[in-house]
Amino acid sequence: MTTMATSTTTTPASGGHPSEIDPAAAKALLDRGEAVLVDVRDADEHARERIPGATLLPLSTLAPEKVAALGAKHVLVHCKSGRRSADAAMRCSRLVTQGVTVTSVRGGIEAWRSAGLPTVVESSRPRLGVMQQTQLVIGLMALTGTALGAFVSPWFLIVPGFMGAGLVMAGTTGLCPLASLLAVMPWNRVPSQCSTDSTTCCR
Repeated sequence: MTTMATSTTTTPASGGHPSEIDPAAAKALLDRGEAVLVDVRDADEHARERIPGATLLPLSTLAPEKVAALGAKHVLVHCKSGRRSADAAMRCSRLVTQGVTVTSVRGGIEAWRSAGLPTVVESSRPRLGVMQQTQLVIGLMALTGTALGAFVSPWFLIVPGFMGAGLVMAGTTGLCPLASLLAVMPWNRVPSQCSTDSTTCCR
């Protein structure tokens, strides 16, 4: 009985930490219609696998006003493993003054799946997200350029240097041309109904 009681309670926000709820308790709230669920991952992640009924509001464009516009008094936010949703809950914590509670689903969709709760999987989507693909391409190019620079010609060291410069630009501006290019590749295109501007995406 103690385990059941723990699974249906939330961890209150305190000391700069976001309020959290475990997947089973989150599912119970959603089933009773007492909360709405928001997915703060990127659109390609949402298109590949999502929790039924979740609304897409990527963390990169998330604003408290968008969450308040959902019209719910209790909003549950989730991501892949819980880190981004915790950031989202902290970002929206001031909404409590408007009577809106924003709670992070502990462990994200990975914990949700591990708990045996349902997800919608699009098997035609690539297993790796756009950011993972970007990291893989950069890593391979840096490794290849370094090896060619060491064993063929020092001029090939321009390649890892260029990749490093790109990472610096992405870190300072938030813009990554390689990620933008990969995002429009045929295998990564997100269906129009999953537009990041939609608050009823893939429901």
